[in-house]
Formats: sequence, structure tokens, C-alpha cells
Amino acid sequence: MPEDTVQVLLRRRRLVDVTTLTPAVRRTAWQWLRRPLTVQTGLSALQADLIQRGFLLSVGLYRYCASLSAPALAGFGRALLELLDAESGHDTHHTPLFRGFPESVPGNTETFYVNRVFARLLQEPDQPCVLCGDTKTVHPVSPCAHLVCRTCWDGSDLSACPLCLRRIDRKDPFLRPSFDEEQPAHVLSDRLRLLSPATDDSARETVEALLARRAPLSAADRADLLVLLDGADPSWLPDEIPVRETRALVIAHFLADDPELIDRTDTATDVLRLIFALMDADPGLRTPPARRKSLPRATRRLVLQRLDRMPVETLVEDLLRHERAWKRIAENLHPFEFATRFPVAALAFAVLRRTDLDLRTAAGRAVAGEAAAQPLIRVEDGRLVMSTFAARVEAAFAQGRPEQALDLLRERPGDLVRRLVHLARVLPPERHAMLVEALTTAVSDVSPAVITAALGQVRTPPGDLRLFFPRGGTARIWTAVDEREPLPGEPALELSGVLTGEMLRRATDLPRWRRAFLDEELARLAAPGSERSASSSLLRMTRGSAVPIPQDELLRLFLHWVEPAGRRIDLDLSVAVFDEEWGFVGLCDYTRLRFDQDALVHSGDLTSAPAPQGSTEFVDIDLRAVRRVDGRYVLPVVFSYNDVPFDQLERGFVGVMRQPNGLFDPAAVEERFDLSGPAKILMPFGVDLQTKELRWYDVNLGAAGYGHNVARYGGQLGLMAATLEEVHGAGDRVSLWELCCWHAAARADEIAVRCADGSVVGYRREPSEELAAFARRVTARLEPDRRWDEDAADRADFVAVLAGDVTPRPGAEVYALHPRLLDHASVALIDAPHLLAVLAPDTRARATLRAV
Repeated sequence: MPEDTVQVLLRRRRLVDVTTLTPAVRRTAWQWLRRPLTVQTGLSALQADLIQRGFLLSVGLYRYCASLSAPALAGFGRALLELLDAESGHDTHHTPLFRGFPESVPGNTETFYVNRVFARLLQEPDQPCVLCGDTKTVHPVSPCAHLVCRTCWDGSDLSACPLCLRRIDRKDPFLRPSFDEEQPAHVLSDRLRLLSPATDDSARETVEALLARRAPLSAADRADLLVLLDGADPSWLPDEIPVRETRALVIAHFLADDPELIDRTDTATDVLRLIFALMDADPGLRTPPARRKSLPRATRRLVLQRLDRMPVETLVEDLLRHERAWKRIAENLHPFEFATRFPVAALAFAVLRRTDLDLRTAAGRAVAGEAAAQPLIRVEDGRLVMSTFAARVEAAFAQGRPEQALDLLRERPGDLVRRLVHLARVLPPERHAMLVEALTTAVSDVSPAVITAALGQVRTPPGDLRLFFPRGGTARIWTAVDEREPLPGEPALELSGVLTGEMLRRATDLPRWRRAFLDEELARLAAPGSERSASSSLLRMTRGSAVPIPQDELLRLFLHWVEPAGRRIDLDLSVAVFDEEWGFVGLCDYTRLRFDQDALVHSGDLTSAPAPQGSTEFVDIDLRAVRRVDGRYVLPVVFSYNDVPFDQLERGFVGVMRQPNGLFDPAAVEERFDLSGPAKILMPFGVDLQTKELRWYDVNLGAAGYGHNVARYGGQLGLMAATLEEVHGAGDRVSLWELCCWHAAARADEIAVRCADGSVVGYRREPSEELAAFARRVTARLEPDRRWDEDAADRADFVAVLAGDVTPRPGAEVYALHPRLLDHASVALIDAPHLLAVLAPDTRARATLRAV
């Protein structure tokens, strides 16, 4: 199995490909004499190393390791630990500016800064130190050549030049040996995760699960899929790949060997996605190709042939929807060169480019002849134009005829549901029954992701600000004043009932369970949706999800980056604190290394990160101490101080540890985000000290110029976070808890719910109780039928929990945000997107949940 595939299976499913990681070792008598290893001692050492990283061997993997020779076990263990370290960021030595962090960080940042400025500006060679007056203690450091006094600056604590804060050569005499970093003494049992052996079908199962998803893949998932496809066989492909972006990636990968795969594209936009994938660009069409890659002549003919077989109206509409991209692609396709062979395609590009018709040429006559047969196409000033569906709908709205717009939208159920809230606002009250009837007819053909998004919009009342995620390569957001009128109560309830009823109806068609076990804490997690711009991370949570944190806990943020050769990149890890009303309380960054003594402590600013070591910055957050100074919201932020985008880094990531043992404790890493894309400011999450929640934001701010920091962007950070909290914290959007309740209510004979206080209650549907009413009762945790034992999960066929601290029965289907000690070999671990994917309208896609 290729090494990249091994990494994907380990990261996604905690599956270890033992065949690839086990070296071919011949044990000789000399090896035994020089290195008297035994399997038992080697296995004990491997388990100890894994536990320090937060992992345990499953029974199957332990037995495999015990069957190896000692040298083979050593090689296997070394390879496995390297992969795990690369995943958590433990594969590099994290050395902050102050190596004694947090104890040695100076309490007065201003004094530290003033001393640096004086020494840098006034110190002369062969002269006494301008700070202490000592002679013969001032020497240059390499490579910056600044003159540093060995008395004033502690080389056993500092890891960089104290004047410019750039990394210096590790062999420079200024850097004196420091105390050894303490190794983690123990790992909390709730942080251990189980490693299981992979099977021959593991890669195929993972590919099939990714291809079955009904929501667009994140950038990280797309990258994993491409890795897995390199070792895949076309026979792995299902009859249907529901997500068009995913389908484009797959077709592009296999097109050279199987040209007929292009027939799996349904629309011109599908073809455009395919072209982008062939050009190594984003098939989500958020960003254009970085470079224009010429397509082979055979591929151009194949594309034009596929376009030529599409209906003219939808073809032209699709081309106009992505006008700029198609105009650039047309320069490569040369459609008029093949106009007589593919006249429909040539006609569509003539409308797109507003080409002057020249009837003296064969191409012009072919296009004109095809246009004459199309009633929606007309000639204006010698050029072809067409009245599109979207233009007709917008015209109906603009002319104050919403009933006409509704009649048009009936033809396209997905568009109707996407515009549902707008229709409900503009239609007169006496026409709301017409809207409900149209929705009831259309909703059966709409994807579940669109339904859940519409349901959230229907239930969410207008607030102070509206939140927008515009298309693009980074997760930027825009806000606008919300001037919309609230939906009338009764129509909103009717529309919500239709949408929820459709999801319940689809769930009843799935295989039944005898018992389901649900965790009330899932209400903190948002239902899966479109995460095209989500950062690559350890956990797979939808933006806006939250996880509980203890009030008195210590969080340690970490930022690590490596700059390319010849380019200095200065990243800064910062924290902003806001009060109850989002008033600014304070900050902790390079300008203030300590906030309220020990409430926030920064490890020191590093201004360069040369390879291979790079640079690491930390910030310790004492949540209880921050609360004492009237802080409620804590916002970590990563800035590119010198305005270099993250995608120019050789490597970069930011994350958070909970209660770490030692400077960098891989077992304590709660989440880690990769720094990528053209962004220069990232706000990964926020902490609400009142609700005791850590909420994932994963959003970027627009930035230009030089010197990005909290002081410059504090107002924007507060406004953005406040809007995110208002939108995601209100509880009106569909949560993962509600999605699991739909499944359980429609499919299980009885439901056990673990409440926030740890108690377990049970629900059973009464014979006269309607399914929708039963689902509402479970979702709202109302009127339980009985109390249950805490081991109810042991007898459940479906388990959905925040953390895998239960012991499901063998063969059970299990969702767990933190799987921990759940064994892939005994239970079917599923992810959140699959809970939504199986509710697709196409019955062919409603397969049994697969392990991911």
C-alpha cells in the first residue's frame, strides 16, 4: 500500500497498515549479540511511547506486534510513531523564544522592548554594553550579526536573537544548554484512542464512503480522496457519485483510461468542474486555475461532444452562470473550429461571447441554423441572446409577481427550497397555502443538505446582522444589517413541518434498529453541511459546532510554521479578550507577553522560521483567571505580520492542547488546523467562559498592508465573533442532535438518551402518537417514558455520542466525535456526513451506513 494511503487510513480511521509499516528484516546472530532485544521488552516500550501520544493498541494489533521478531517490531514501531507524530505536530522540536516558558516570560513587556531597542540602535563593536557597562561580553550572533551582551541576555533561556527575534544558528555560542524539557508523566484515560489493523478492503471502504457523501468534501477530504484514488481500481466506482465536485475529481482521474466516463457529467457546470480538475484546480469553482493548462486535442473534442448533446436552454444557462470561467476555457476549446460537427456547443458559446454571426462562413451558417430552431434565442444587433430561467424568475420578483416566480420555481425543486424563505416573505398571506402545497410536492426531490439549510433559515428570526460566506478559496465572512421582516408564525411552522416530515419519511425507509442510544451533548454540534473552505484539521466538525470545557482548565495554544528558503515569514499568535457585551478587555501578543500576570502568557515573538526547525509560539490561557478580570470571550488569532499569505509556507499549523503535561504534549492536542490558502489572518475558534464552550469558527479576515495585529483588527474580530455567536449559539439551526433524533424516532423501537447530568432516560413511541410528534418529544427531551441504566448503550444497535466512553455491542453503528477506545474491528464507526447522506431522495443512495 502506498505510504500516502497508509497516512490517510491512519488519520481518518485509526487503521494501521501493518504490511507497509513492517520492514523486511533478517535477524542475524551478530544483531542478537550486539543488541539483545526481546519481543516483550520491545512491545512494552512501543506501548509506553504510544500511550505518551494518546494511543493504545487494539487486541488484534497487539497480537500482530507480538508475532513479529524483535528487529521487525522495532522497525514497525518506529514507522508508526513517525506517522503519529507528523499528524499531531510532534515530529518537530518545538522551541519557543523563552525556553523556560511560561515561568521565564518577563512580566514587563515594555522594559523588554526598550532594552532591545537601545541595544540594537546604540551598541557598537568593541565597546562596553550600553545596558550593563560590562566589557568583553558583547559579541555578534549568526546569521543576523547583531551585537548581543551575554550578561544582559540569557542564552540558556532565549532561543533567538534577543534584538531582532530571528532564529539564530543552533551552534552559536550564545545559545547555552538549557534544562531538559520534562516528558509527560501520565496521560488521562479519557484521551486515549485505539489503533486497529487495516484490512485489504480498508482503502476501498474509505473511497466508497467518500464517494457516497451527499455534501461537498472539504479540501482535506478531497486531498485524501485523490491519494486513495492513486491506488484505486475503476471497479471501485459506484453507479452514482452524488456530489458533482467529487464526481469531477474521479472522472478526471480515470478519464484517460476510460473516456466514456465523461457521460457521467449531467450539466455544462459538471463539465466545467471536470476541466478544472484536469487543470489541477478546485472543482468547486471557487478559484480559477493557478495556471492555464492546455487540454489535449482529444480531450477538447470529448468535451465539445458532451456539451453538444445537452439541451440548449440549460447549456446556455450553465455557461452564463460561470461566464468568466467559460470564456477563458473557450480560448482552449476552440468551439467554432468544430462548429459544423458540434453546432449546439458552438451556439452556446456564441451566446456566451456575444459573437457577431458571419453567415459567409460554414461555422456562422451552422450556428445560425441551430439558433433558428430555438424559441428562447433571438438575434439582437447581429448577435445571439437568450432569456434564461434565472432571468425570468428574477424579473417576476422585480415586477412584484411572486406567484409567477413560484410557478417557475416549481420546475426546479432545489431552487424552490433555496428561495423558500424569500418566497414566504413576499407572497401575500392568502397565497401561503399555495407555497406549502408547492413545497410538499417539490421537497421529495431535494437533497438533505439543502433541506436542513432551508429549515435553519425558516426557524431563524432576523437578528442585528446577517452573515455571509462568499465563494472563494478561503473561509471569509461578510456581515450586513438584517432589515428583513420576521416570517409569520403559522406559515413558518407549516414550512418547518413539511421539511422535517420529509426527513422523517426518508428515515423510515432505512433499516430498523431495536434500540438507539443518543447523547444530549450532540446538541452542541452543528449538522453537517457544505464545508468546501474548511481548514484541514484533526476533528471533522461543522463550522459553528461547540465542545464543552471545564471552567478551571488550562488551554495551551500553539503555532508552528516553516518558511521557504529566501523568504522571511513572520507569523504571530495572539489572543483577544472581550467582556459580556463584546467590549474589548485586553490582549496577549508580542506587545504584551503577560495579561493580568498569569491569565494569559505568551512564549515570546519569533520573527523568522527557517527550515528545517521552523518556529513555534505558545500562549497559555488560564480560563478561571480570565474570568476574574470580567472576560467572557477569548479569541485566538493567527496573523501574518508581514503580509505573506499562508499558502507560501513550507508548513504551518495552529492548534490547542488541554491540560498539557510538558511543553508540547501530543496526547493533549484537542484540535489542530493547517494554515493554507491565500489568507493572512485566521480565527480558528472562540471560547465562551459563561457557557463553558469552545466553538469552532475557522474563518479568515481580509487583510492588506503590513503589521497585522490585534490592535489593528480588534474591532473587526469582536464584530465577527459576536455575529458568529449570535447565529450559531441561538440553537435555531439544525444540530447533529436533531439529525440523530430523526433517525432514532423513525427507525428505533426504543430510544435511550444520556442527559447532560449523566442520567439516562428512555422513550418509546405510543401506538397513537404521530411520528412527527414523537420526534419533537425526543428532540426537546420532554416527557420521557422511563429511566434507564447507564449501560443502555451496551444493548443499542445505533449509538451517537460526543465521546466514545461507552461499550456498544459488536456490530453496532456508532457515531463518536472522539472515538477514543472504540474498536473499528467490532463496531461500524460512521461520521456525521453519512447520517445526512443516507437521507438522500434517491433510493439507490440509501445504503446501510458504512464505516469511515
